[in-house]
Amino acid sequence: MTEHLSRTALITGASRGLGLALARDLASRGWHLILDARRKDDLEAARAELAKLTRVVAIAGDVSDERHREALAKSARDLGGLDVLVNNASILGPSPQPPLLDYPLATLEEVYRINTVSPLALIQAVRNELKPGARIINITSDAAVEPYPGWGGYGSSKAALEQLSNILAAENPDLRVYRVDPGDMRTRMHQEAFPGEDISDRPLPEESVPGLIELIEGDLPSGRYEARSLHASKG
Repeated sequence: MTEHLSRTALITGASRGLGLALARDLASRGWHLILDARRKDDLEAARAELAKLTRVVAIAGDVSDERHREALAKSARDLGGLDVLVNNASILGPSPQPPLLDYPLATLEEVYRINTVSPLALIQAVRNELKPGARIINITSDAAVEPYPGWGGYGSSKAALEQLSNILAAENPDLRVYRVDPGDMRTRMHQEAFPGEDISDRPLPEESVPGLIELIEGDLPSGRYEARSLHASKG
């Protein structure tokens, strides 16, 4: 990794949930941050909070928009390149989620565009800004490997992202490409997946952050990791 003061991370979906929790931790460590989210007001609130600790560039937009990805890449170039790219932004799809036989195909295409195609498109956009040994973290889910009824759209989009990550790592041994299951979390998306249910027993996103830091600042090989198990095994 590069020297502490020059480390820069780009995090998508950073205005709330896991993305914001990770951004807060990295900001406390002095990392420079490029943050993305669709909701401009929420993103500005995150920027204002984190700018008290470190240099922050916040760009609102949709990761499926090529012009938005180009703006993120330009910011990375202006900051001297990226040490870490975290593809965290994603969408659930319909809520409640329908079985695959009833899944609206136009919506399925949108889920794949955001959850699978856009992370790869952003990696392509910033490829020239990735520093030697840069980390790419693609946030996935246990739904990518477990056949949960009703999770066919989201789960299969994350399964495709996992295999993209796997092949990307094989093709680029100079990079660290991680596909990371953060575990169930008490987030807005998780609540949308279980409308009307009490999800207060789920861990907060902050509990998954230490495992991500292990990958960002450690020396683990490319591969699939469970964030909370990773941190627990070290402890």
